Amino acid sequence: MMWYFLISDAFTFSGFLIAYGALRFSMPTWPLPDHVFESIPFYGGKAPLIFVTFMTFVLIISSVTMVRAVQEGHRENRNGVVFWMILTIIGGATFLGCQAWEWTTLIVKENVKLTKNPFSQNMEDGVYLNEDGTVAMLDGKEETIKKGDSYLIHKHGEEFNLRKYRVTDGPDKGKVKQLSFGPKAFGALFFFITGFHGFHVFSGVLFLAIIAINAASGVYAARKNGYEMVEKIGLYWHFVDLVWVFVFLVFYLL
Repeated sequence: MMWYFLISDAFTFSGFLIAYGALRFSMPTWPLPDHVFESIPFYGGKAPLIFVTFMTFVLIISSVTMVRAVQEGHRENRNGVVFWMILTIIGGATFLGCQAWEWTTLIVKENVKLTKNPFSQNMEDGVYLNEDGTVAMLDGKEETIKKGDSYLIHKHGEEFNLRKYRVTDGPDKGKVKQLSFGPKAFGALFFFITGFHGFHVFSGVLFLAIIAINAASGVYAARKNGYEMVEKIGLYWHFVDLVWVFVFLVFYLL
């Protein structure tokens, strides 16, 4: 039954990721991962993808500890099973905590919502303008924007600062425009797919805790092939880790 569940779940995740990829490459602009995912706890500077790489590392290590728990189950070593499963639970809980921090940062600090995406890319070269129409200056020089560069529309109070700029190149040279929000689909797909995966991790941590308690109390030792449950939850946990590798690739690297 576990294999049937995992196969059906694999098709579900595949459908979500394919849908994301189709939208991602059909849009003229899309938020660049290096610009969106550059925050890290307790560090004020920019560190693109470092935090999510740490999250991935933690999840992979938890998969290794799960392998060790299954091995100890085959040896019917109760203490070994419990020890390695506890480490796996810690790894899963750490990943969930990191994901909660990432979501909080995007929602509270960057103001990314299901239907609002303040991250986007410049489609043309230009210079920013002040409210009176004069060219904005930064460090004694004109504050410019370049085609292909990413930007974040900052929020002041209840309003977003949709800065104006004058196009300096191309067919629209000389025209005054303002920054526009990025594709709405980004926030909705990011929160839905990573949240769906996070739900799987959360469920896995709960199942791991239940099975670890049963193992510690000797429930499985009294049964023939009792530690088979450890192997089953191990399959589920490896699946969750494998899915995250593809989520990491699609959202954070493409």
